[in-house]
Amino acid sequence: MSKVEDILAQLVQFQVLGGQSNLSIIHWIKEYVENCGVEATLVPNETGDKAALHCRIGPAVDGGVILSGHTDVVPVEGQHWSSDPFVLTDKKDGRLYARGACDMKGFLACCLAALPDMVEAPLQRPIYLAFSYDEEVGCIGAPALIRHFQHHYSEKAHYAIIGEPSMMQPIVGQKGIYVVKTTVNGSAGHSSRIRQEVSAIHESARLILWLENKMNELVDEGRIDPRFEPPHSSIHIGTIQGGVAFNIVADKAQFEWDLRTIPKDQVADILAAFEAYCREREAALRPIFPDFAIQLKEHHPPVPPLDTAEDQKVVSFVQKLCGQQDLGAVSFASEAGQFAEAGYESVICGPGSIEQAHRADEFISKEQLQKGMDMMHRLIQEQGAVFASLGQ
Repeated sequence: MSKVEDILAQLVQFQVLGGQSNLSIIHWIKEYVENCGVEATLVPNETGDKAALHCRIGPAVDGGVILSGHTDVVPVEGQHWSSDPFVLTDKKDGRLYARGACDMKGFLACCLAALPDMVEAPLQRPIYLAFSYDEEVGCIGAPALIRHFQHHYSEKAHYAIIGEPSMMQPIVGQKGIYVVKTTVNGSAGHSSRIRQEVSAIHESARLILWLENKMNELVDEGRIDPRFEPPHSSIHIGTIQGGVAFNIVADKAQFEWDLRTIPKDQVADILAAFEAYCREREAALRPIFPDFAIQLKEHHPPVPPLDTAEDQKVVSFVQKLCGQQDLGAVSFASEAGQFAEAGYESVICGPGSIEQAHRADEFISKEQLQKGMDMMHRLIQEQGAVFASLGQ
């Protein structure tokens, strides 16, 4: 087993799901980093049961590159695995199987396996590691990590490479995401009195239809970005609950939905239009039931989209590192938009395929893992030899 495979085998053993404490894996990483002679800084959350980590390798000068990844994974419940999901399994087919092997502990393993070489190299510009928590439940941990990172270092890092699985293709665009729970408070009564009561389920249906129509309106207005699939902002209703019996008007209902925006669309604009419609429905039905109300509650702050221009310097830089020229865009959200919003030129690029993420028998190929290591070694060269020559 190679060094990167050995580290990956260690990382996948930590059953850290999104929303759970990640202290076990982050302390293991911190000890590993410090054993390599690098000072690592933890950024705990408010309750102290989770922490992000960042560190710098190389001199405290401008022009650094951030390698960003998350330490949490998604659950395995309800999935049929052919091997233990938390033990790295080599089935001799060129693939390594485990939860998180692809998304995205493979990238973390590449960073850590290359760390001793980073330490030994004559870096002229720094390389940073920035590992977060709770990415899988809404990119919750990254904002605090980024803020702490910016206050901790006096120098200015220029680029951020977010190692989500992209088959080592540079990804310059991603959709943003906003998740909302909508609760409708109606009046209970006999179903024969449907005209005298206000059904929370009926009103939820109207709201859901409005959201679907809004998505279609955006398409009709030409709000299209062909880089994505689908090529427009999407609105999806994921859950709905309400009612107690077929013959009782429902006094409570709630549904959860997500809004995934292309870069040209603004979450605030779509949400404001929906809230205006909610207030219209309240005004129309309160004469029937004065306590009728529609409440919107966000699951977490919006995650911004990524829209890195092709002429930004980070693009050609990452193209050189990964050996691929073709650029891509993805419809999933990641922490890349958050790094870009904070002022770092950002690109998603990492080993493995997103098609393997979140499914049973998740795997990363050994070939992809090696390509991830190749990118690390090219990065070391770029931050040493290339920048050294530029400074002469």
